[in-house]
Amino acid sequence: MRAHTGDALLVRGHHVGDHDRQAVIIEVHGTDGAPPYLVRWEDGHESVFFPSSDAFVERMPHHEKAD
Repeated sequence: MRAHTGDALLVRGHHVGDHDRQAVIIEVHGTDGAPPYLVRWEDGHESVFFPSSDAFVERMPHHEKAD
């Protein structure tokens, strides 16, 4: 899994009736976009997250900085 700061992270519910969880990646701690990620969940809680097979990254548009 590869991600960038600002990408959205979706984690599917594990059991019937469980809600999906969404977060925004605020820091990438791995090399070349790899986990772990520091994420901010919908409720404002921040945590270091190691995604498993139930997690998906949604790429958000990134703007290159002008030199």
